[in-house]
Amino acid sequence: MMATDPHPDSALYQLAYSAGDALKSRGWYCATAESCTGGGIASAITSIAGSSAWFACGWVTYSNISKEQLLGVSADALEKQGAVSEAVVRQMAEGAQKKSGVDITVAVSGVAGPDGGTAEKPVGMVCIAWTTRTQTESTTFMFDGNRADVRLQTIEAALNGLIRLCCVS
Repeated sequence: MMATDPHPDSALYQLAYSAGDALKSRGWYCATAESCTGGGIASAITSIAGSSAWFACGWVTYSNISKEQLLGVSADALEKQGAVSEAVVRQMAEGAQKKSGVDITVAVSGVAGPDGGTAEKPVGMVCIAWTTRTQTESTTFMFDGNRADVRLQTIEAALNGLIRLCCVS
């Protein structure tokens, strides 16, 4: 089980701190839209003192209906592509940006396990999308390990994407 706040000496804490520095250097605020991480990205971000200077809000939308109602994800995308798809995380990220008005968002949905995987969407498959005011990009990852490992790797990938986009956008 992941601790609520990463220890200041941990790699996750350092990564969240770096994300904060990148966001602050741009004067950007971010928001999160999370499914399989259950708020873990927002938790990592807010473990940094002063994160209110660059973190606005987050949504944990674990169910399909919450993705639709809270973030505006289309029922059609959920039915045809499934919750674990780049189409859905892109809509989650765009919905979070529209509702929050922030500069950048990150959205995640995946199969953390140990159950729920299929041949097409095995345990460890995670889709992540990032939206800035000018672009949306997404990618699919295949992470290894148990549920905690998959969730941690997802949080790390999400934060790395925030850092990267702050540096290139």
